[in-house]
Amino acid sequence: MTFLGTASSRPTVSRNVSSLALKREGRLFLLDCGEGTQRQMMRYGVGFSVGDILVTHLHSDHYLGLAGLLRTMSLQGREEPLRIWAPCGAGETLRALRDLGGDRLAFDATVHELRAGEAVEGEGFRVEAFATEHTRRSLGYALIEDTRPGRFDVTAARELGVPEGPLFGRLHRGESVDLEDGRRVRPAELVGPPRPGRRVVYTGDTRPSPETVRISRDADLLVHEATFTEEERGRARDTGHSTAADAARIARDAGVRRLVLTHVSARYAERPAQLLEEARAVFQPAELARDGWSTDVSFADADPGNPDP
Repeated sequence: MTFLGTASSRPTVSRNVSSLALKREGRLFLLDCGEGTQRQMMRYGVGFSVGDILVTHLHSDHYLGLAGLLRTMSLQGREEPLRIWAPCGAGETLRALRDLGGDRLAFDATVHELRAGEAVEGEGFRVEAFATEHTRRSLGYALIEDTRPGRFDVTAARELGVPEGPLFGRLHRGESVDLEDGRRVRPAELVGPPRPGRRVVYTGDTRPSPETVRISRDADLLVHEATFTEEERGRARDTGHSTAADAARIARDAGVRRLVLTHVSARYAERPAQLLEEARAVFQPAELARDGWSTDVSFADADPGNPDP
């Protein structure tokens, strides 16, 4: 995960407006695309191999960068199709933005509308849209991996005389295997209980919401907007945003492993640590995103010496 823009509403010297790159096993997603995102992608080495762009809502700081990004991709000779996803009702605006610039794009860029509960499917995972509470129709997105097989007991397999190689893989996939001496070894003898995949949640702009708690339950990482501190609680409510303490309470109530705050108001440009301090008073495993920061999302049951078992 690479944060390309972590400011709210307007850029500052150190923060661009909203965009986040999320890569899973070679498939690259872009979550929101504020103005200037294409330059941020170049600056921070993300590259333009993105296949899906997911827009949370039609406020300019979350989608105006699409026009420039698509034109840059076209000028670079891109041929692979691109899919743009957004809440219902956003399609007409995004298609008009896609077609700005006169010349036809060199690749297909299709716009698709999503309802809460619908998902973009992938191999071994899905990106599910969920309802958020902003001043206009908006969605958040949760990347949810399929359940993984249980941990394979290599030592026990060797003790049973299972030769290393393809038979290990078959047992781990749930198949029984027959050994040369006629014995049958079943997966239940060597494979532990199924383990959850990873869950990463991105809210976009939202007030504190029970739906965010639901979709974030036991998430490995929650990226939640934190536009204001508690001093501006009234303004946060009026504008459909959250305070840093709000985000921390959501993380605490959902039992997430990590919280990352983003969408920082320009009023905190000189003192962003104030947001982090407020959040950590409620939920200690909180971090404050900055432009260009990359972080990996590990499995909850990962071995320190083997982070991807």
